[in-house]
Amino acid sequence: MNPSHEVRVSVLDTVPITQQSNASTALRNSVELARFADDLGYHRYWVPEHHGMSGVAGAAPAVVAAHVASVTRRVRVGAGGVMLLNHAPIVIAEQFGTLEAFHPGRIDLGLGRALGGPRAITNRLRSEHDRTATSFEDQVRELIALFGTDGPVAAVPE
Repeated sequence: MNPSHEVRVSVLDTVPITQQSNASTALRNSVELARFADDLGYHRYWVPEHHGMSGVAGAAPAVVAAHVASVTRRVRVGAGGVMLLNHAPIVIAEQFGTLEAFHPGRIDLGLGRALGGPRAITNRLRSEHDRTATSFEDQVRELIALFGTDGPVAAVPE
């Protein structure tokens, strides 16, 4: 196969809680799946953000990504995606900037603009006002600026 046409295979793991199981088991299963994907040479291991969903243990993608990155060697790890409306851009930048400092070149950040769960739960993450006071596009710009060194604040100070 021509290397310029190589297909990279990745995993999107919602951290499912199967019948007769619980969140702890689901998280352990996800870690084992990540190790297996790493051993097979998969390109990326994504964990999405879901809140208050029955059968899903993936409410904290930065935490899951941190653990997965610590037990794998090659696979890129990240969130597919973090719901930007639920979090202040500085928090996301600090979390993923710190992960990148621990695991250079292996951390990815995917963003989403949905709430990632029922409004009653997402309102506890960030108020409706905070989610909508700044446009999604401006929140993305702010987040990107926080990863740079030219802005007033850096996600992870050098």
